[in-house]
Amino acid sequence: MDFRIIQSPSSGALEIISRRMGMSSAAGKDILAGCDAIGLIQGKLIDMVYVADLAEKAAGITAVDIRGSCPQNMVLLALIGDTASVETAVNDIKLKMKKSRGSD
Repeated sequence: MDFRIIQSPSSGALEIISRRMGMSSAAGKDILAGCDAIGLIQGKLIDMVYVADLAEKAAGITAVDIRGSCPQNMVLLALIGDTASVETAVNDIKLKMKKSRGSD
């Protein structure tokens, strides 16, 4: 899995994410309105559904599937919220994924 956090996303980054959210432009912009940070996580579909659940339970963020074209069938997930919540969600995901990989 790859992780990135964008703090204070630029209008261009917000526009890219809004277009790729797979919903109406107005709905996408409503979700992104006032967000302080966006956590981006890329991985397999099974992991992305699992981490979306973890992230929303760990912190007051919104998890959104970002549509795109990837030949490796990887999925991109955006975690949208304030900076502390996004950082908490990403750190919780990393910790729990490490633990779950160790128990396989």
